Amino acid sequence: MRQTPALLAHAVSALAELLGFSRPADQALSAYFRSHRELGQQDRAFIAETVFAVLRRKRSLEAAAGSVAPHALAIAALIRVFGLSGRALADSDAALAARIKSVQTGEFSQAVQADLPDWLWQRLSAEYSPVEAIAIARGLLNPAPLDLRVNLAKLTRDEALARLDLEAAPTPLSPAGIRLKGKPQINRHTLFLDGSLEVQDEGSQLLAYLLAPRRGEMVADFCAGAGGKTLAISMLMHGTGRVYAMDVSEKRLRELAPRATRAGISNVHPIVLSGEGDVRAKRLAGKLDRVLVDAPCSGFGTLRRNPDLKWRHGESAVAELAAKQSRILKAAAKLLKPGGRLVYATCSILSEENEAVADRFAAEHPEFVSLSCTELLATQRIVLDTGERLRLWPHRHGTDGFFAAAFQRR
Repeated sequence: MRQTPALLAHAVSALAELLGFSRPADQALSAYFRSHRELGQQDRAFIAETVFAVLRRKRSLEAAAGSVAPHALAIAALIRVFGLSGRALADSDAALAARIKSVQTGEFSQAVQADLPDWLWQRLSAEYSPVEAIAIARGLLNPAPLDLRVNLAKLTRDEALARLDLEAAPTPLSPAGIRLKGKPQINRHTLFLDGSLEVQDEGSQLLAYLLAPRRGEMVADFCAGAGGKTLAISMLMHGTGRVYAMDVSEKRLRELAPRATRAGISNVHPIVLSGEGDVRAKRLAGKLDRVLVDAPCSGFGTLRRNPDLKWRHGESAVAELAAKQSRILKAAAKLLKPGGRLVYATCSILSEENEAVADRFAAEHPEFVSLSCTELLATQRIVLDTGERLRLWPHRHGTDGFFAAAFQRR
């Protein structure tokens, strides 16, 4: 990493803003860059990598530096994460650098080694063995790769790889996935601009295959957001039938329209919901073949991309989210016709948001029978055995952390 006093000062200034946790880190960093347009691409890369390294490893860096000051944390990240020599720093930082280099990780508590808040480490270690819990935590510390989904309605994955002209390889699980080496600006590539490629984590892609929509069916993506999974669902339907993209955020749904146009998709119908009991959603009750509920959650499965979430979400938020998830799942289930398939998913690693919500739904809705996610994926020629429920982990599967449970209405 190229480091200069001026760049370090920018990284410290940006970090001071991000550590306020008043908004998502990516938004705060984008705002900082907009206010410092003199920074070049490499300069921005240095600043972004430095501040995100601090957000990922804040607890262990604080322990090593003996300080919570942004300057000390930035220095600690440069030394302990990126291997910068203390000789490359200013003389005034010599004592700090010596301390940072001398501290041994074994001196830290398990929660500090895991770089998690105490409450989150306690939840994780209560659900898993100490060895597995620390493996999960460490898997969430590394930056995520850049995964793409090929629009198979336009071209095959092999064709996309041949035309991509970038270092890339097929993803091991998703039949439509490509994993890039590094972080090239894919949004300027011809294949992205013509809708042949979308940025989507491989784990997220698997949810569409788990839903497995067929041609001509009526399907809902109940928490569609900006529509990444909506587009994947439409692709599997070959543009036929109807896909209802539902969300309470009109702003996020607006992002779907240009993406659908770019992908050449015309069977997607956005619906802005007023809440779980929205009137327009009720009109579809008992009529849909398949419904995906990728519920709002803590997002702890995406800590590789959004490390600030573990510092922004408190313990009380999880209980509130779990209650909300149960309400959303119950409302979405009403849309299904007999024989229809329901998939509940989150990008959380906590059983309170995952198994507990799915188990409660199954107990309260005997008209739904649980399906094996392993068997459902096998019918899509995806060999992945995680049991009846889908569980994906960065340290095992190279994806974000995902959970999914599948049901069929009797």
